Amino acid sequence: MMDQTLDTVVLDRVEATIERFTRVRAEIGRVIFGQERVVEESLITLLAGGHVLLVGVPGLAKTRLVETLGVVLGLSQKRVQFTPDLMPADILGSEVLEEADTGRRSFRFIPGPVFAQLLMADEINRASPRTQAALLQAMQERRVTVAGHDHRLPEPFHVLATQNPIEQEGTYPLPEAQLDRFLLQVNVDYPEHAAERRMMIETTGLEEARPRPVLHAGELVEAQELLRRIPVGERVVDAILDVVRAGRPSNQAGSEMAELIAWGPGPRASQALMLAVRVRALLQGRLAPSVEDVIALAPPVLRHRMSLTFTARAEGVSLDDVIQRLCAVIR
Repeated sequence: MMDQTLDTVVLDRVEATIERFTRVRAEIGRVIFGQERVVEESLITLLAGGHVLLVGVPGLAKTRLVETLGVVLGLSQKRVQFTPDLMPADILGSEVLEEADTGRRSFRFIPGPVFAQLLMADEINRASPRTQAALLQAMQERRVTVAGHDHRLPEPFHVLATQNPIEQEGTYPLPEAQLDRFLLQVNVDYPEHAAERRMMIETTGLEEARPRPVLHAGELVEAQELLRRIPVGERVVDAILDVVRAGRPSNQAGSEMAELIAWGPGPRASQALMLAVRVRALLQGRLAPSVEDVIALAPPVLRHRMSLTFTARAEGVSLDDVIQRLCAVIR
């Protein structure tokens, strides 16, 4: 499987997809200033068919980025503002009892906002764990079960969640099982000086740039299917396995790393990296991923799938520090 080459037809489609997503990035750049890494990692997640968790303090344009992605990619989108009193039915929908003119009663399902191609879960960690868990089935199986009946979600279906740092007031940590269902965790930092200056000037005038559609949902689905045909070399496959398996304490017995990692990434991390490196290569105009793609994407793929020990936290060690040390094994 790994030594396969792209035939001419697939190669033409890949090159067309590269050109198409070059236009997508240019359109997003008209609205989102700076944050090239954040935009790239968000696009990687969507093109890989996954869900993304955007983490950062308020005011860093996380919500604006999600709205812009929905418009540019031509996806129907809905937004849920997560609050402590939000209930699962407010997201999934519910059944109501109706009575016909004949007096016959029946239940009718009223879909919730999860029935969209792009669901923006704003400040997801401000809702209770019970409500957060309502998205588990939707994110993994692309369907929801209400009152014993399954309801399919639209195609494609993506959750783009924003999260405030857990140190802030009124936040609940996301369950590990739900974190694992996000393909990437993208950390959103403060903008650089030049980007913030441009943002300040262009967003305080009479007119503000609005995103325009570049793709439609069908084209995104085609691109998601196409990227799975991009071959991955044996060296890259081995690099993915090496870095993921190195993050498991059981594989680090007796080493210094075993004292830093409480629990490590599971097989979903390998799957996520396998998809993500293909997309990063494509977005950068390359036809095959490299080991450098694995190193670049290891932090957003692994940081929400690992936990540090108390000792590591007490010593001021961060997850990104540990991940960079794990990547040293494949350099």
